[in-house]
Amino acid sequence: MACTTIGSVDVSITELNHYFVRANDIEETRRFYCEVLGFEVMPRPDLPFDGYWLGTNGSVQIHMGEHGVPEAEEFYLGTPPTAATDHAGVIDHIAFLATEPEHMSARLDRHGVQGVKRYLAEFGLCQLFVNDPNGLTIELNFFGVNEEPAW
Repeated sequence: MACTTIGSVDVSITELNHYFVRANDIEETRRFYCEVLGFEVMPRPDLPFDGYWLGTNGSVQIHMGEHGVPEAEEFYLGTPPTAATDHAGVIDHIAFLATEPEHMSARLDRHGVQGVKRYLAEFGLCQLFVNDPNGLTIELNFFGVNEEPAW
């Protein structure tokens, strides 16, 4: 069964953008991704917690921050204070690139899905954060947005 029709305005997820690793030891985790897997440290905005953005071929695929940062609930939207620090518990969220933020917001409303909406004017970026049925946070990134949508 298809999820949606190709060409429909409702097709707004375009590709995986990144995933966020909540690292127990940020330097050990960076070394693993860079030295073992071959990722490079990429430019990262000046966020209010330490971390890395890692990628290949000029494209960022992994965001990383240390476990236990102050005010983590404000920045790590997929990691409650009781989250595991091993296995899949270290994945904070998975992010997708998307288009049409207003259409996606309406689609979520139609399905009764609540989310956190953010607009970062300095990056031309809208974000929607929603939880899947298992509690995993899904981040939808809409780049190239010049003004806050009428959500």
